[in-house]
Amino acid sequence: MNISVLGAGTWGLALARMLALDGYNVTVWSAFKSEVDDLSINRCHKNLPGMVIPDSIVFTEDMAKACRDMGVIVFAVPSPFVRSTAAKAMAYIPDGQIIVDVAKGIEPDTLLTMTEVIKDELNKDGNHQNIKLVALSGPTHAEEVARDIPTAIVSACLDMDVAKVVQEVFSNTCMRTYTNTDVLGVELCGALKNIVALASGVVDGMGFGDNTRAALITRGIGEIRSLGMSMGANIQTFSGLAGIGDMIVTATSNNSRNFRAGQLIGKGVPVPEAVTQIGMVVEGIHALNAAVKLAAKYHVDMPIIMAVDAVVNHGADPRQELARLMVRPKRSEIETTEVETRFESSLYTNRRNKMKRVITYGTFDMLHYGHINLLKRAKAMGDYLIVALSTDEFNWNEKQKKCYFTYEQRKALLESIRYVDLVIPEENWDQKRTDIHDYNIDTFVIGDDWKGKFDFLEEEGAEVVYLSRTPEISTTQIKSDLKK
Repeated sequence: MNISVLGAGTWGLALARMLALDGYNVTVWSAFKSEVDDLSINRCHKNLPGMVIPDSIVFTEDMAKACRDMGVIVFAVPSPFVRSTAAKAMAYIPDGQIIVDVAKGIEPDTLLTMTEVIKDELNKDGNHQNIKLVALSGPTHAEEVARDIPTAIVSACLDMDVAKVVQEVFSNTCMRTYTNTDVLGVELCGALKNIVALASGVVDGMGFGDNTRAALITRGIGEIRSLGMSMGANIQTFSGLAGIGDMIVTATSNNSRNFRAGQLIGKGVPVPEAVTQIGMVVEGIHALNAAVKLAAKYHVDMPIIMAVDAVVNHGADPRQELARLMVRPKRSEIETTEVETRFESSLYTNRRNKMKRVITYGTFDMLHYGHINLLKRAKAMGDYLIVALSTDEFNWNEKQKKCYFTYEQRKALLESIRYVDLVIPEENWDQKRTDIHDYNIDTFVIGDDWKGKFDFLEEEGAEVVYLSRTPEISTTQIKSDLKK
């Protein structure tokens, strides 16, 4: 396979080296002739000491050469240059191309993530409707990847087949690649953790200890998760490699330019001078304006993000901002109510006493007695019934189905039914395996029109039961009859 990497910075070169050593034909593009000449001749990069660039890698400033006849094109330019690079590449990228973005950021004017920026720019000519975009993100310092130090990363794409292609390309004995369909969540984590890394560096530069940084990192990922959930991301992403994994490595390591920039700011170095001393793009600073706008747009409280913005963009004193964070109104770490917490606690206590948990899945639009009958029979198979309710996004994007009632309305209806104990969102086809374990499920129940499709869940320790539908009624029939 031919692979091109657009961008000759440390991350692009570390990936290019890895791919070349794995046997791929790699071309690296740079906008600067001097950089192309230097890398071609010297086969090294000043910020990756000890890394030797394989002779097989071709360097070019010719965008046409970098984009034509490629199996995969990797966007590895800093986030402020993703749109302009996409514009330069547009004429040479064929429709249907797999594009992997490894830049991490949010465009401040449009609030688009990097894959959305690439899609938006390429679609301007009307000839790139089928581009396959993947976000590749995780705890991956270029300095360590360049030395073959083991790590793991996430290939995120709505099309799981494409995510798996990229997973295969970027997997070897030093990099383990996982897949995820939550592109939004993965990209939000990648962009916003850089801001928390700045904050972590600032408190380190001011002389505070491990306790302070650990608390800041934990609450920082909580803020990002709250924003992501408000925007429709999958909660599991934030506890995964692209979430807390990338957060840990970026907010604690001297390999992180965001962390080092924060250290300088915490020591009293003015922000512009700190950026100059780092000598590379400090992505967390570029992400701040977008983060503040997103927090306002989705009405999410993000005090750490706001504190960093106050220091970086408005000249606030870091010590005063930290003091403000410490005396904010007191609150619970758990977002559920006390009643809900006690209820779940009692259920798990009962679980130890062999309480049987049942789960079923569905859209449950235009709720009718067929639905009620299925829920009643499902509940009769155990002590506690969980309904995984398809979200509006999942119905539209994956099932090609538009509901009459919104997710929140359908959820409220289900919660009012005495047979239903808990309603959770169904956001993708693949969550059933994890749900079985996360909710301690004993029995999986679904209509018999799916017979045989979920037998694999028995491998997870759950009994699989296919219930016959109520024959004389269906949502499709109701809609059809009403239309007539």
